[in-house]
Amino acid sequence: MTSLAVVHAGLGSPSSSELLATRLAGAVSARVPGLEVRTVQLRDLARDVADNLVTGFPGARLRAAVQDVVGADALIAVTPTFNASYSGLFKSFVDVLDPDSLVGKPVLIGATGGTERHSLVLDHAVRPLFAYLRAVVVPTGVYAASSDWGAEGLPARIERAGGELADLLAGRPPAARPTEDFVPFDQLLASRARS
Repeated sequence: MTSLAVVHAGLGSPSSSELLATRLAGAVSARVPGLEVRTVQLRDLARDVADNLVTGFPGARLRAAVQDVVGADALIAVTPTFNASYSGLFKSFVDVLDPDSLVGKPVLIGATGGTERHSLVLDHAVRPLFAYLRAVVVPTGVYAASSDWGAEGLPARIERAGGELADLLAGRPPAARPTEDFVPFDQLLASRARS
């Protein structure tokens, strides 16, 4: 049976990070029959993570969460954006993982924030973190600002990213999927010449 670990670092319950993680997992589950999904809510493990960083020994709950992540066939990782980067809790959990434990694992990354200004967090912080761990990060990361909820573009990005992760789970490279807002360069030039 194929398994998917879903890690989110939302501090509230519920949180926008939890909501995004759930929707991403749903998009993958819709494409992978019989997918087993295990969710790791880091909010519940904050003290365990801190204790492990200080003592070097994981408690039973943290050990189980790490095993869920390491043992899964793929990972969805979602963090809230704090000060233009991933949250400290999110990074602390990643620091608990063995540096070689995610090598070659397909990963879909996501982040949430109050404003669109932080949307580059995926490419300047989260993607490099998983690249350093030698995971295989899908091309489409999903950032959701407060204004994205209920807006047009977010569901399409979730579906595209979920499809890319499902393709990797099936052993296929992610398919090239045209975006609705893509305009070929020659058309842009032609429209500019007319104006």
